[in-house]
Amino acid sequence: MSKKITPYKNSNLSKKEQVTQMFDTISKEYDSLNRVISFGIDIKWRKKVVSIVGKQNPDTILDIATGTGDLAINLAKTNASKIVGFDISPGMLEVGKQKIAKKKLNNKIEMVLGDSEKMPFTDNSFDAITVAFGVRNFENLEKGLTEILRVLKPNGTFVILETSVPAKTPYKQGYKFYTKRILPLIGKLFSRDKVAYSYLCESASVFPYGEALNNILRKIGFINAEALPQTFGVATIYTASKS
Repeated sequence: MSKKITPYKNSNLSKKEQVTQMFDTISKEYDSLNRVISFGIDIKWRKKVVSIVGKQNPDTILDIATGTGDLAINLAKTNASKIVGFDISPGMLEVGKQKIAKKKLNNKIEMVLGDSEKMPFTDNSFDAITVAFGVRNFENLEKGLTEILRVLKPNGTFVILETSVPAKTPYKQGYKFYTKRILPLIGKLFSRDKVAYSYLCESASVFPYGEALNNILRKIGFINAEALPQTFGVATIYTASKS
């Protein structure tokens, strides 16, 4: 990342602590506001992630930065016997636990509180690992990715879903206008945390995407890194594996 972006610029807390505070604050509104901001397209992107993971027939899946559990719940459609939703925000996890209980998936999905840069799992624990809209919130990207590589089984699948910046006109200009002007305004009007969605936009704008992120994955030790742009490039699905 070219520069470090944090939610609260005048805070003395670390980025990790600020991100936790931010997501705790917006946890109850996160799902509904996310649907509005993305026009519901994020649902389609998650379904593609589930399809990619499902083709590998994993038995154990780790969903990092699971938030309120949307992707973990969708991953229950695979044949996996155990799915772990892992997140640093107690507030987001609590919302997720309620959703999981409502769908009667407690026997398949476990929600675990923790730091993605220091996970409480043994080496080679999971057949598949996913992260949806979470890697850009890592305080140390390479450290977080190294931890993911550690707990992924050999030949396991790693899938990232993350925002990116369209490269072609007029999508690039439209994306810039929407993220700089419209999205922060929506956040200020409807969110309890007035800076949260400005941070999410700003952090997305400077985060490495496409081949830049693939190169970081390769540097860490992942193999077969591939980027799959979605919806004119406003998001990208990344796939990689472990030798």
